Amino acid sequence: MLQFQRQSEPNTELRRYPRVRVSAPFACAFSRLGLQRWNSADRTGLGVVLDVSLRGAKVMSMTAMRPGDHLAVSLRIPDQVTAMQVDALVRWGNDQLFGLEFVSLSQSAESRLKKFLTRRAVACT
Repeated sequence: MLQFQRQSEPNTELRRYPRVRVSAPFACAFSRLGLQRWNSADRTGLGVVLDVSLRGAKVMSMTAMRPGDHLAVSLRIPDQVTAMQVDALVRWGNDQLFGLEFVSLSQSAESRLKKFLTRRAVACT
């Protein structure tokens, strides 16, 4: 019982990296990886990134996702010519929203994401 109460406290922040709300949400595409790819009717999907951090994102999509789903994600970050590719795990889902944790991020992708987050932080100040 005590453990449940600690998890339900509304002001508890569990993220290591701050999320940046995206003023103009950007597109992403994703496909399931592993066995889920073959066992699911929705193998691929499109979504909109609402906020992002160095290690994750919140996505809105019509495609249903469940915690534990492993995805290959293509992020169309604004002002960048090519999409950024990452592997991610779905950590939570609520109706048309779900949270991603980036589990595989190349050095190039990490550098591009840091650049985007830095520009967003400067624009907000």
